[in-house]
Amino acid sequence: MKLCYFNEWRLGVIKGDSVVDVTDAVKDIPHLDSRDLILGLIAKWDSYKAKVEKAAAEGKGQPLKGVRLRPPVPKPGNIVCMAVNYMEDGTLPEKPQINAFHKAATAVIGDGDTMLLPDAPASIFEGEAELALVIGKPATRVSQADAMKHIFGYTCFIDGSARGLPPPGNVFFQMKSRDTFAPIGPCIVTADEIADPQNLAIELKNNGETMQKFNTNDMAHQIPRCIEWVSSIHTLEPGDILATGTNHRGLHSFMDGDKIELTVEKVGTLHINVKDELKRTWARTTRLQHKEKGGEGAHTPQLTGKHAK
Repeated sequence: MKLCYFNEWRLGVIKGDSVVDVTDAVKDIPHLDSRDLILGLIAKWDSYKAKVEKAAAEGKGQPLKGVRLRPPVPKPGNIVCMAVNYMEDGTLPEKPQINAFHKAATAVIGDGDTMLLPDAPASIFEGEAELALVIGKPATRVSQADAMKHIFGYTCFIDGSARGLPPPGNVFFQMKSRDTFAPIGPCIVTADEIADPQNLAIELKNNGETMQKFNTNDMAHQIPRCIEWVSSIHTLEPGDILATGTNHRGLHSFMDGDKIELTVEKVGTLHINVKDELKRTWARTTRLQHKEKGGEGAHTPQLTGKHAK
């Protein structure tokens, strides 16, 4: 099943090219705001799944192209992002140590929304293509053997980054948690729809050009291990987001006017725009291309605009 929010935060089920409003079928779930309803539904899914299926089967759909999709989890309690969690197409000599960081829930935006690049002296702005897990059941110190039982579903995730901010060593919070730096969507695909999340193609296009293309089978620490490790540090709650990392070789500059499409196999395609009021520019060069050309540092330098060196 594909669950989404659309228009004025109505809860929907996507069926082909249409969406069916199922809000009324679950409106008795306690919630303070319509954007919280999905959290209650996820937590009570076993009791409400049949009601949602019935409402989706009997309801009249409306064309997807005529609605505004919203983030499928607008207010997650936690967003945890795995750091350096790919073997970079098998080129790393050994597995990196498992690591992660938090991203602010207020950074969430959805399909068709705009990532805003701030007036900050970043050396580059990037967006990382990722598969994200949506947690379905509380997870505290779970084993790898039980980890997959705690996944409600999957969604596309772009990890926005403002690289190279001063001072050195004081980076992750100000690099990752900027407003609009956590695009997710276009929907949640429930876990029963994806038999093997460890073998999904991921592709990110910028203005129609493929920049990142890799498979989740290249993860250094696979999904059960990620859940085991994160849940050993803090409890994961229903509706929390766990982003599983990216292949860095295709990372490149995000600039004003860019139109981004992230497609995760069996999950869908997330579209976002990029806006930079300062109109800063970089070469459209991936990290791999920059390295192969003998460039200094991890990425291409800023060419023009405020904060260029």
